Amino acid sequence: MKTYIAAASLGLLFAAAYAAPLSSPQLRVTPDEVDTMQSHHAGAGTSGIAGIRTTVVAGDPAKPGPYTIRLSVPANSRIQAHTHRDNRTCVVIAGTWYFGYGPVAGAAAEKALRAGSFYTEPAGVAHFAETRAEPVVVYITGSGPTDTVYVKASDAPAAK
Repeated sequence: MKTYIAAASLGLLFAAAYAAPLSSPQLRVTPDEVDTMQSHHAGAGTSGIAGIRTTVVAGDPAKPGPYTIRLSVPANSRIQAHTHRDNRTCVVIAGTWYFGYGPVAGAAAEKALRAGSFYTEPAGVAHFAETRAEPVVVYITGSGPTDTVYVKASDAPAAK
């Protein structure tokens, strides 16, 4: 049942992203096919944290229009409070993602989101996340161009 919920949620994300009156390609991608796509550790709308791998599944987050990315986050990773310029919707596909809203990251403000969970990243709203003992996979859909701005500039990976 968990797999069905996650798959259905992912399908809704893709449908929402491509419902805009744009000409979009037909796209059918299995998890194994996504695994073979090129991934990177940084790019538009990503945290830039070492070890986190980002795969652009559809669209281009650096350009105008809908996009979907997959984040593969290793165990014991933390992303400090940051914002994005676009509204984003997200589905946790694997693992438990500890996610919170606010300008300061802290466990007291986090909610444990297990596989199949859905959450939003509203434009300009600070949020943060972490993994604990297990890795996490999250799909994020938005409308580019997107960005990532850390609440405290010193938290940005490039500043370290």
